Amino acid sequence: MLLGYVSDERFVALAGVEVELVGAGASVAARSRASGAIHSEIGPGRYEVILSKDGYGSKRVIADLAESQPLQFRLLKDGLLGYAWPKWVRAGESSEFRVHSEAAYKLELWRYGWQKELVRPIGWFDEHGPRATIQITPDGDYTQNGVMWNKFGYTSPHHKQFITAPERSGLYYFHAASEAGHFFSFPWVVAPRQPRAKIAVLASNITWNAYNNFGGRSNYIHPDKLPPTPTVNARLELKRYTDPKHVNYDTTDYAPLSFDRPEPINHVPEHVQATNPIAGRAACHLAPAEWRLLAWLERERLNYDYYAETHLHFGQLDLDAYRVLVLSTHPEYWSRQMYDRVKKWVFERGGKLVYLGGNGLNCDVEFLDEQTCIYRNDDDRRLRKANKGAAYKDRPLESRFHMRHESEASLLGVVYDDRAIMTAAPYRVIDAEHWAFEGTGLRKGELFGEASLHERVPGGASGHETDKISKSSPADTRLLAKGTNPNDGGAEMAIIDPAGRGAVFSAGSINWVSSVLVDDAVSQITRNVLGRFAE
Repeated sequence: MLLGYVSDERFVALAGVEVELVGAGASVAARSRASGAIHSEIGPGRYEVILSKDGYGSKRVIADLAESQPLQFRLLKDGLLGYAWPKWVRAGESSEFRVHSEAAYKLELWRYGWQKELVRPIGWFDEHGPRATIQITPDGDYTQNGVMWNKFGYTSPHHKQFITAPERSGLYYFHAASEAGHFFSFPWVVAPRQPRAKIAVLASNITWNAYNNFGGRSNYIHPDKLPPTPTVNARLELKRYTDPKHVNYDTTDYAPLSFDRPEPINHVPEHVQATNPIAGRAACHLAPAEWRLLAWLERERLNYDYYAETHLHFGQLDLDAYRVLVLSTHPEYWSRQMYDRVKKWVFERGGKLVYLGGNGLNCDVEFLDEQTCIYRNDDDRRLRKANKGAAYKDRPLESRFHMRHESEASLLGVVYDDRAIMTAAPYRVIDAEHWAFEGTGLRKGELFGEASLHERVPGGASGHETDKISKSSPADTRLLAKGTNPNDGGAEMAIIDPAGRGAVFSAGSINWVSSVLVDDAVSQITRNVLGRFAE
């Protein structure tokens, strides 16, 4: 009888797991095969299942085993991981730090701005019991409901691990270092208790969650649900790699993704500083890259308040208290509620929006509660069908967000398309007389944005993924510069600045923020825009 499969936190099959099944007056041993499959001659029924493998946390679970329903058992690899819960708070509110470590570990709280600043040491953590600081992951697809660390075995009030958010808004990181020699850092977004600055900056934490594959699923890996068997070889099995048309979204229903998971993609190595190159695949467009914008703001002495996108969705960001709202590197996933609030604030109440990213506001997100959302990828299939054979500028539908609401170009002035994806290049000046270029010395036709910290797609400030003006852009959208990427795929830097109303500046490139600390022209343009908009 096939009892089930055993896999790790990435849903990769684990071979050689020792399994003991206790029930019906008997105790039976089994061992997982190369596919992670567990077979035994026992009959269906309720059993205590004990699983053990060197290098992984052992566990006991009570399971109802049935011949027609193989179960998914999950083990967690030894190492060092952690996250704060909630991951976004206001000053004075508390979060619980949830850390997994097979050895005693030290925890500190740091603030990430122009410099990394130690806020305070939190302490050393260990327990009397052996390996009592390892966490337990649920079985099955816990990407939908969260890992729920610190839930089991933390009944004593002395075991609760809460920390109060500092008064100063910003991006904070917990630094964990274990006696086993591991280091892991994880972010914490702290919004102000009350608005203090003219500028509000949004962390793209909905996008962070979309790319987080902890548990074996993300919005890119098994986006609809976990398959019935764990992965043995990703390149041979994952649809992302095996479909000849590279179609990843081909179903109508997508299971939710929980924020209640660690985010290894947002880890920042211990000795990295803001001016260091951004190493790694995910780091170049998620929290480590967004930190570079905050570092630049502090270097330029531009005060800001920091919020999570989820603060905006749940009505915890008062837009009318700010002159400027800044979107950073890759705010790809937004809810319609967020979009409508910002659009009304800009075009009806005079707000100023600064979009310093690429591929933004491109897909609708539906929140089921404060920790769970569904990424509405079912629109992707219909979008490809509707646009089949159409030139980029003639597409009837411009994005997944357009499928459900309207093109984001109606607000941003630009919209993503995949020309020149995964390339990078400088921008070329188009409208040198515009005030955005004051102090740069740039003339029409000259290049800027050559320098970049972006190591995944190096080459310039226009890159990775880029946005362009479309037929949905407001009539008064003005093209200022264009990236020199191949296939006419360069980012189109644009501004909407109607008299007597709000305004929007769009860089249209994921790479823009990676250049702001190291390219003088990118820095000056960004400062010109924020200075003018914040007046």
